[in-house]
Amino acid sequence: MGVEGIGARVARKEDKRFLTGKGRYTDDMVVSGMKYAVFVRSPHAHATIRSIDATSAKSMAGVIDVLDGKQLLADGIGNLICGWMIHSKDGSPMRMGAWRPLAHETVRYVGDAVAIVVADSVAQARDAAEAVVVDYETLPVVTDTLQALGEGEPQIHPEAPGNLIFDWELGDAGAADQAIAAAAHVTELKIINNRLSPNAMEPRATLGIYDAGDDHFTCYTTSQNPHLARLVMSAFYNVAPENKLRVIAPDVGGGFGSKIFIYPEEIVCLWASKRTGVPVKWTADRTEAFLTDAHGRDHVSTVKMAFDSSNRITALKVDTIANLGAYMSLFSSCVPTYLYATLLSGQYAIPAIHANVRTVYTNTAPVDAYRGAGRPEATYLLERTIETAARELGVSPAKLRRINFIRTFPPSDACDHELRCGRLRSVAQGGAMEAADWDGFAARKAEAERRGNETRHRHELLYRSLRTGAFRRRRFARCRRRPVGIGRGQGQRGRHHRGDDRLAQPRPGARDDLRPGGCGAFRRADRQRQHRPWRYGQGADGHGNLWFPLRRRRHVGRLQGARQGRGQGEKRLRPT
Repeated sequence: MGVEGIGARVARKEDKRFLTGKGRYTDDMVVSGMKYAVFVRSPHAHATIRSIDATSAKSMAGVIDVLDGKQLLADGIGNLICGWMIHSKDGSPMRMGAWRPLAHETVRYVGDAVAIVVADSVAQARDAAEAVVVDYETLPVVTDTLQALGEGEPQIHPEAPGNLIFDWELGDAGAADQAIAAAAHVTELKIINNRLSPNAMEPRATLGIYDAGDDHFTCYTTSQNPHLARLVMSAFYNVAPENKLRVIAPDVGGGFGSKIFIYPEEIVCLWASKRTGVPVKWTADRTEAFLTDAHGRDHVSTVKMAFDSSNRITALKVDTIANLGAYMSLFSSCVPTYLYATLLSGQYAIPAIHANVRTVYTNTAPVDAYRGAGRPEATYLLERTIETAARELGVSPAKLRRINFIRTFPPSDACDHELRCGRLRSVAQGGAMEAADWDGFAARKAEAERRGNETRHRHELLYRSLRTGAFRRRRFARCRRRPVGIGRGQGQRGRHHRGDDRLAQPRPGARDDLRPGGCGAFRRADRQRQHRPWRYGQGADGHGNLWFPLRRRRHVGRLQGARQGRGQGEKRLRPT
């Protein structure tokens, strides 16, 4: 009998259309009279806008109109908001700077939009966008998280002196300090959780449609939460009353949090549709995505973890500075606070915890929720500290974790996070460690190092042969990829077309289980459809087969063609 109820596998219904290429994304939407938008973006991280001259751009072929931030402001479109109020430990509210959908006075990061060009085609809109002349006066810049709080650093927003947004705390500082002072051992760390940029399969896109007859707006958008988008755009941004705004989210094409916010482009395209009288569609290219999609992480933390003589954790004290970028995005304030600090105890019994979080503005892209949103940052900090403490104490990391696992439920959680049940020790020792063959780890590591040395030796032979011209004279045995990993799990690759777990879609033929006992290989399904950075080619002697990188393959192809006098080697080995 299979599992029923909670935990049962739910059959997917959407696989067929994705496997047969019938998915429908926002960029696939086409309506009558639709025009295309391109945004004019700041090349400077910090500058004031002296003037915008769109005269030449408006006279170019196919251009419908060029609109800027002053027109947007005159039509009453509101600022973008942060949806979660945080108060500092002194009771003062967070200091939220103004974020205009189109900047009209100051740009604060590279990619900040200042104008929108609407034209008959994307190419015409791009040409016109390059013809828009923006006169900037550059200002001093601060991009480093720690540097932002320094004296004399550039001021990002007048509302936030010293670039500090809020100074927030959770837990009992006195109890934590007392336990640290009395500890037998204290592990101290500085941990940098670096900034990252999301990269969904389908870039963000939006199609704004205004129906003048019914005074009604329709927005097609790559949103993970269209209901929230409708609410916020009507209630806070003054785009339209909620009963006159419809938001449709077709297939999203990946998100993992980066498409759950309301971005300036959605607001501006709806507004531009009403101003120009035509449907307006915008689709980001990869450069725009890297510049303007909300980034993630970017924490700098100092940690103190105290232990008694029995290696039990007695206290944890964390001081974190979180970089929120140039503006506060929709959920940015809750990510480094209630979604982060409340998880710092993890699965461990820690009697005293204190977390202090300061958030800062910098001249960088806004930071918000991405893949776990605060929870991964807390887990990484906690487990990294446990690993370091185990080395300092001279004990096994697994043993140190077992000693400090929660034993009684509900525990007295210093982070106000209630856990009601769990079998941490039995699952870790009797399930996970046995399945992973924990005791055989050292042997597998040594074997992996040996195999890695062999592979590096083969690559070195290939490199030397290419440089010395001995490639024709050598025959290389087939050098297949061999796994260097030390784990015994066998993974299957799949993909998600959304940023959540409701519509997961594997490749054709892939199994969706992850079971122990494999050989450490990563099995791939449908090899004809996937991109492989390594390809199977033919040696210059026509016999020896080997694997080699794309860059080297092109070099071999040119060498082949030159020696054979046909110039066909590169063409024959060109990637498909």
